[in-house]
Amino acid sequence: MIITHYSILVKGMVQEVWFRKFTQIKAIELNINGFVKNTTDGNVYIEAEGVENNLEEFTKWLYKGSPLSVVRNVYKEQGEVKGYKDFSIRY
Repeated sequence: MIITHYSILVKGMVQEVWFRKFTQIKAIELNINGFVKNTTDGNVYIEAEGVENNLEEFTKWLYKGSPLSVVRNVYKEQGEVKGYKDFSIRY
């Protein structure tokens, strides 16, 4: 099983709408490790690691996000695997 790493930036109305918590729930459901955090410019940054199929499903889900979010764009870039053991919300 090959693990892939993505750095992801989600732009839109994604803060103060429970986006991070819903992202954590979806990541755990898809067996994805990493973290999610708010950025100072009002967006959300994610590092996600898992098998490619799960990462693709996760990325598609990010366009929907939490029930109150409005996602404009999702940017992802493949990177070096860091070996995260769980999926956390960072503050």
